[in-house]
Amino acid sequence: MTERYDCHYCKESLFGKKYVLREENPYCVKCYESLYSNSCEECKKPIGCNTRDLSYKDRHWHEDCFACFQCKRPLVDKPFSTKDEQLLCTECYSNEYSSKCHDCKKTIMPGSRKMEHKGNSWHETCFTCQRCQQPIGTKSFIPKENQNFCVPCYEKQFAMQCVHCKKPITTGGVTYREQPWHKDCFLCTSCKQQLSGQRFTSRDDFAYCLNCFCNLYAKKCASCTTPISGLGGSKYISFEERQWHNDCFNCKKCSVSLVGRGFLTERDDILCPECGKDI
Repeated sequence: MTERYDCHYCKESLFGKKYVLREENPYCVKCYESLYSNSCEECKKPIGCNTRDLSYKDRHWHEDCFACFQCKRPLVDKPFSTKDEQLLCTECYSNEYSSKCHDCKKTIMPGSRKMEHKGNSWHETCFTCQRCQQPIGTKSFIPKENQNFCVPCYEKQFAMQCVHCKKPITTGGVTYREQPWHKDCFLCTSCKQQLSGQRFTSRDDFAYCLNCFCNLYAKKCASCTTPISGLGGSKYISFEERQWHNDCFNCKKCSVSLVGRGFLTERDDILCPECGKDI
């Protein structure tokens, strides 16, 4: 006696019929499709056992329904993209959503390498130096008037040369006596500290920081013996080849300020009229 072989769900005999095994249980085709077949994302009909089930991100299509949303061309075994859950062939996606090259105005295809700068995009082969026409790639470049230059070409065509080292100035720089300097080259003649961003002065066309200038060239106060810079509007008193800081020009005996007042001298000292009346 032959053992029966029935559908696990409807119990009808599967003898001489097509069936599908699921978890080691046999099902007739009708029951299997009713219970387990996926619905096509496009036509909403079940995807039967005899047709190919194409899936993408837990969504399913009949082979004939797996097509570009815009041009309707089949996408089976072809590259595609998605936008708002719609399938698009590479060409339709590129025309609709991909960046356009700033130079040749053609579409930059998905997956191809592109260069971006300040909101614009280029094909890698279109992103070239305006002067030498060589691709810039990932190398440093300098934009000027909506054009891009590799660093060597920019330096040759536009960069000023430092009056000290004779090399191009590509960023920043200092202008002194209408001549360009690198910040690193514009130094105090004496101590060699950078002068950019701080007060300085000059003597015989040489630049000095204030400390060096005062120590080297400023007159010394007759009272405190420190330099009198006279820079920045600071005031001082001069009398018979001697100089004083305003704050130092005081009576030797009573220390009253003599700025704007009469005074007397006794050897190297200065006195107010009151203290000098007994001289």
